[in-house]
Amino acid sequence: MARVIVVGAGVGGLAAAARLAAAGHRVDVFEQAGTVGGKLGRHERATAAGVFRFDTGPSLFTLPQVAAELFASTGGGGLDLVPLDPIVRHHFPDGSTLDSAAGEAFAERIAAAFGAEAAADWRRLWRRAGRVWAASWRHVLTAPVDSPLRMAGLAWRLGDLAAIAPGRTLRGLGRTHLRDPRLRMLLDRYATYTGADPRRAPAALLAIPYAELAFGGWYLRGGLGTLADALLARCESLGVRVHTGAAVRSIAVAGSRAAGVVLADGARVPADVVVANADALHVYRDLLPSPRRAARLAARSLGGFVLLLGVRGRTPGLAHHTVFFPRDYDAEFDAIFGTAPAPVADPAVFVTVADDPLVRPVGYEAWFVLVNAAPQGPVDWRAAGPAYADRVLEVLASHGHDVRERLLFRDVLTPADLEAATRSPGGAIYGTAGHGLLRPPNRTPVAGLFLVGGSVHPGGGLPLVMLSAKIVADLIGAA
Repeated sequence: MARVIVVGAGVGGLAAAARLAAAGHRVDVFEQAGTVGGKLGRHERATAAGVFRFDTGPSLFTLPQVAAELFASTGGGGLDLVPLDPIVRHHFPDGSTLDSAAGEAFAERIAAAFGAEAAADWRRLWRRAGRVWAASWRHVLTAPVDSPLRMAGLAWRLGDLAAIAPGRTLRGLGRTHLRDPRLRMLLDRYATYTGADPRRAPAALLAIPYAELAFGGWYLRGGLGTLADALLARCESLGVRVHTGAAVRSIAVAGSRAAGVVLADGARVPADVVVANADALHVYRDLLPSPRRAARLAARSLGGFVLLLGVRGRTPGLAHHTVFFPRDYDAEFDAIFGTAPAPVADPAVFVTVADDPLVRPVGYEAWFVLVNAAPQGPVDWRAAGPAYADRVLEVLASHGHDVRERLLFRDVLTPADLEAATRSPGGAIYGTAGHGLLRPPNRTPVAGLFLVGGSVHPGGGLPLVMLSAKIVADLIGAA
């Protein structure tokens, strides 16, 4: 039995803790915030009308089989999943609309909305996406990948390499396979799922739409934050001790091995193994300073600018998830990833409105409104936030959804708030920008120190974070 300390009670940290406790280890989790969940955040607003509850992090649940395996392998049980159809409703600048759906139904909807040629293009791309997914799952998503040499040494089949197209971008792949500019726009958006610019993101990210559209999109009744509750309950049932309000100042090392952590109050807690569920830049810059490694992680992913709205009445025309595309999508990527980052003047707007009585009073809606944003630092979001909130509401109004006269309240969360809440440098949602195939590895150069979470291999998003926990638990092994 090893003494294991997990730094951070995000989804990756809790999932790793549950797996390691189930494997016979003694596990303590230290979380600097007062609650668990990390970037799977929640916000509650009490009003005279009643209580509004918002997810402030992920709003779409995919690959439910990953969570099912996690809970099955640590004691059974599961989640209260609600399938979504449409998964996302897309509104394009020309006024057209397309509802996404799982499997062949999506191609049929494309045919009905955009014509047979557009559907045929999508089906050809989809066959390629299936090959990318199979190769990614087999070689990358479920196994440790420590270096480019490790990637090169994998037993790639020629068909895998042809599908993944090393050196090509997701934008380039869309331009090659899709003649309809609206489908190209839709494909570009999936690069933002890794915090990246589609003009630089690798073509292998084609696996992301495949994962969503092959296995479906889901909602958790009561909000996706209930995943954190379920993971905490599983950890506690396995004997994991979760300490909230307990910030870690540094990771202690003895010789060449991790030896525990030092808390913010100076207390030293010994351990045989340390698992850091923190942004990799925070680890290598602050917890265990390594300037050379930190320098490699300086290019931040995009952040998110969020409005949480209490809206009177009901709004026709919105799905659970609705995205409104701008006329000039490249201008958004230029504003975020260019040499002079700035708030996007006309951003794509993603709106989540759950028809769930557990998250809003009767007669009201709880709107989660997200636009992509440059990280804190290049933009001073503390200063820019209020005026930009007005701008986002103006953009929504331009798309036919002017809710300004129906607002009960408006709460604003910026990359600066995410940075403060989770210690993610710049409030970057995904750590480093996903412009390459490799993220920081789970195994570090320090023996007994491992990294888990969305900023490291295999990447961001709830299912990949849970997969990173499995990879780390397998690397540590049973007691």
